[in-house]
Amino acid sequence: MKKIMSLVLALALVLSCASALAEGSVYYLNFKPEQDTQWQELAAAYTAETGVPVTVVTAASGNYETTLASEIEKSNPPTLFQVNGPVGLANWEDFCYDLSGSELYSHLKSDDFALIQDGKVMGIAYVIETYGIIANTALLEKAGYKASDITDFASLKAVADDIHARSAELGFDAFTSAGMDGSSDWRFKTHLANMPLYLEYKARGDFSQTATIEGTALDNYKNIWDLYITDSACNPAELSAKTGNDAVAEFVGEKAVFYQNGTWAWGDVSVLGAENLTMLPIYTGAEGEANQGLCTGTENYWCVNGEAKEEDIQATLGFLNWVITSDLGRKVVSQDMGFVAPFDTFTGEYASSNPLIQVADQYIADGKTSVNWCFPTMPSESWKDGVGTALTAYAAGTGDWNAVVSAFVDGWATEYALAH
Repeated sequence: MKKIMSLVLALALVLSCASALAEGSVYYLNFKPEQDTQWQELAAAYTAETGVPVTVVTAASGNYETTLASEIEKSNPPTLFQVNGPVGLANWEDFCYDLSGSELYSHLKSDDFALIQDGKVMGIAYVIETYGIIANTALLEKAGYKASDITDFASLKAVADDIHARSAELGFDAFTSAGMDGSSDWRFKTHLANMPLYLEYKARGDFSQTATIEGTALDNYKNIWDLYITDSACNPAELSAKTGNDAVAEFVGEKAVFYQNGTWAWGDVSVLGAENLTMLPIYTGAEGEANQGLCTGTENYWCVNGEAKEEDIQATLGFLNWVITSDLGRKVVSQDMGFVAPFDTFTGEYASSNPLIQVADQYIADGKTSVNWCFPTMPSESWKDGVGTALTAYAAGTGDWNAVVSAFVDGWATEYALAH
């Protein structure tokens, strides 16, 4: 009798979940503007297949947190959102549904890709990414160089300085504009700022968040930033208005050899052809950097809104499971988005075909040490904004490097204290 009752209860639970799925809807607040088209495609396909309404809204670049804060208070809030790691989770943990019993979590390759707190799975990474300096090898050859000539900061600077000096003759410059418009500044106040953080954390042997930062590697930060803003056709005073699209246009228009960005940018640069592209480490003059690889990690964790209606929660879990198990979902994620997704369903034909990821894999195969993504430990968006403002003023000549150091070190202590 107990077995019969258990089966009845189990069947009732399945039917209840199925009913909730059928009645519910999904609202995904997407973090990645560069993948908006693909998410809209998946949403439409899932709705056509299941009848479950799926809405995807993509936040403007650099405005995700403020958009989420506004949307989460509405009567129909996002049922699916993302956080950038433990620091971001601290702001939204009260909204996070425990994913430990979900099918999505059962497919995750490792708990290294989950945000687990008090035994609860609060977030699950959906992409592992890599960034560095994307290089046009065809232009490098026109300038008389090969990618293999660049093995550290000294050789990167020598090549970049020479290309910049001969830019009128060559018809292209070394670096794309280091735009500090909101669509581009994250590349420097977050991703580039990761380099001095990584070097300091590595030296102390601890990569966890800290209440203070000493800024021991800020000279390295200055080295690479100076190179970016000097060996470019763009007047450094104009960087505040330069956008991410400007940098893409300069790179694909073959006006620059080097472009700091990551594997997610493949769709933007693929027109140049995989045979003409590679990715270099972000060299800064650090000791032993000849053994340095690319920056690999994630700041992209899915979180399901536990405050949403139960039927919407179930619908959202169903949508996510479909994304990582269906043929279309896996094809779009791995091939069209070019993601390395950390789920056991992405094998064979659904392994990423992104050529930049293959470059990243080769660095690892060659024994190079990947640079950890330390920027999820940054204390707040306000801290990043302070660093970005100081970088922009320094480039324009209206501020000095000491202001960058102060924004980095003093701003860190202030923002950490406010958050704790």
